[in-house]
This record gives sequence, structure tokens and C-alpha cells, in this order.
Amino acid sequence: MALTDKDPHSATELLKVVALGARIVHRQARGKPTKRLENRVDRIREDAQKREDGKRRK
Repeated sequence: MALTDKDPHSATELLKVVALGARIVHRQARGKPTKRLENRVDRIREDAQKREDGKRRK
């Protein structure tokens, strides 16, 4: 279930993206690579959008 009408992400997905964002910022501050975490955030967003697009077509 989306948090708002305009948001395709569920509450769980939003929490995951925020947590990953915090990890990304922390790793960037230490000079470590973040591409893997950024890809994971992108995957979560894409999956949420696909799910919502599928609901709209029905």
C-alpha cells in the first residue's frame, strides 16, 4: 500500500530507501564506494513503480 496517492512506495520501501541513503552518506564521508547501495535503491524504486503501474492498468 502506498503511503500517499502520489507515491508508489510502500512504507517498508520508504524505510529501506531512507536507511540505505543514510548508509550511502556515511560511506561517502569515509571515502568508500557507494555504487552497490545506490543500485539497490534504484532497484527498490523501479520495483515499486512497476507494481503501481501494474495496478493502474487493471
